[in-house]
Amino acid sequence: MQVSVHFYSYFKDLAGCDQITITAVEGVTLKGLVEELSTRFPKWGAMQKCALIAVGVEYQGRDYILKPGDEVSVFPPVQGG
Repeated sequence: MQVSVHFYSYFKDLAGCDQITITAVEGVTLKGLVEELSTRFPKWGAMQKCALIAVGVEYQGRDYILKPGDEVSVFPPVQGG
C-alpha cells in the first residue's frame, strides 16, 4: 500500500526532502513507519522520538494502523510563530 509522508519545518532539512511516498505492508503501524523513516533518514531518525505525527488532520499515537492512501505529516515539537 502507498502512504505519503510530509516533513515540516527543520525536519525537511534533516530528511533532505519535504515529501516521500512509502510502500508499506498492510497492517503497519505509525511506529513501524517511523522505524522505516529513521533507517532511510538517519539525521531525522535522531529526532524521531520527539516528532508529532498526524494522519490526515488528526494527531495519532504510534499504535495507529495505517490505511492505504493515508497522508502522514511529521512535525517538530515546537513551531515558531
